[in-house]
Amino acid sequence: MTPRNHFSRRQFLKTSTVFAAGAPLILRSHLWAAAVQPSERLTLGFIGLGHQARGLLTDFINRPTTQVVAVCEVDTTRREAARKYVEDFYATKSGSTYKGCNAYTDFRELLARPDIDAVVIATPDHWHAIIAIAAAKAGKDIYCEKPLCQSIHEARALVNVVRKHKRVFQTGSMQRSMREFRTAVELVRNGVLGKISRIEVAVWGPAVPCDLPAEPMEPGLDWNRWLGPAPVRPYNTILSPRGVPDFFPRWRKYREYGGGGVTDWGAHHFDIAQWAMDMDASGPVEIFPAATPEAVSGVRFLYTNGTEVIHRAGNLRNFHDGGEKVDPERRENGVTFYGSAGKLFVDRKEFELWVGSEQKADSPAALDAVAAEYLSGKATKHVQACHDHHGDWLDCIRSRKQPVADVEIGARTVSACHLVNLAYYHGQHLKWNPRREQFTGGTGNAKWLDVSYRDP
Repeated sequence: MTPRNHFSRRQFLKTSTVFAAGAPLILRSHLWAAAVQPSERLTLGFIGLGHQARGLLTDFINRPTTQVVAVCEVDTTRREAARKYVEDFYATKSGSTYKGCNAYTDFRELLARPDIDAVVIATPDHWHAIIAIAAAKAGKDIYCEKPLCQSIHEARALVNVVRKHKRVFQTGSMQRSMREFRTAVELVRNGVLGKISRIEVAVWGPAVPCDLPAEPMEPGLDWNRWLGPAPVRPYNTILSPRGVPDFFPRWRKYREYGGGGVTDWGAHHFDIAQWAMDMDASGPVEIFPAATPEAVSGVRFLYTNGTEVIHRAGNLRNFHDGGEKVDPERRENGVTFYGSAGKLFVDRKEFELWVGSEQKADSPAALDAVAAEYLSGKATKHVQACHDHHGDWLDCIRSRKQPVADVEIGARTVSACHLVNLAYYHGQHLKWNPRREQFTGGTGNAKWLDVSYRDP
């Protein structure tokens, strides 16, 4: 019998934004002018209404091909603010009173509605797999924020259930729909940099155990539901800020709820490294720990193609709302490719390319010239072109094709991130079989591939 409070996620898987009052309603009149019959709209439910959901809800609600009909959130203030935002939006659009958005505390009630086609999940990371698996079983198509889940076993279980129920799943790795990253990937794949010997991924470091002190409970928050599968602990505003915050809460810093910068921004940038190497269906084969147990950078990967991927410490993006300071001497997050014929650095709105010793680009403004010189009519290895990450998901729901950041891609990326964290947490040299998703050569511990759910 499994001991109480140690019900593993694997066993479970086997068996089973700011919406402040008065916020502007962004109406894209040129889009709403298009005639779309109500029966042709995809009905959406939103699960998790924190800061990240602000951009998601604003984007999806403005599309004439969608209708937001439900929101779910464990915090009353955020839940009711989101419902009001939706209903005010549609009331403004229609010119009359609108009360067609239901609000839920329990995501299972939302998923039970047969009139909802698809769901957008933007909860804290420790809830992603449970809700996404339940959504797939309920027949919903899914957009889930990255990082996809909290363990490697969860990642594989999620892929399996999505495939079984034939769901369309888009991971929120929107860099796959950004031109600077797609251009970087095609330059690497087409040999413009020569043989890639090293890739450096700069994001902040691993998560730490949560040691926050108890604080008075936030009125209207279902704290037990917020914790969900995580261990019971007292409330602290750092984890679930009061009101409707306009920043990213720091729960992602703590191991019980996230994976630190390694899974937060790493789910973006390690994804680009694997995409460029054409490793979307694979992963590293060897992982080397950092130099010291206290280090927050320096973990290294090796892939079968001989490329080494190194985690470097980036700045504290998404964390410096809580007191930490950005280091002005440290370069921001990003990915740097080192090849025998050149070097390339890419980040959002940053793009620098050297071929030989000559710098060919120092910003994304040079992308047209770079593409014309090195890719147009010459490249033979292209990747899926996408210019609208959210629209790609909606299009694929109708076509039943796989979107640009399919669940398998999200699973492989987050698994790579978890391997980085495991090397930090345990300080061991690991050998890895990416096909079987198992440690090999007597290294590692299979228990590290999962995390426990608390009872029930």
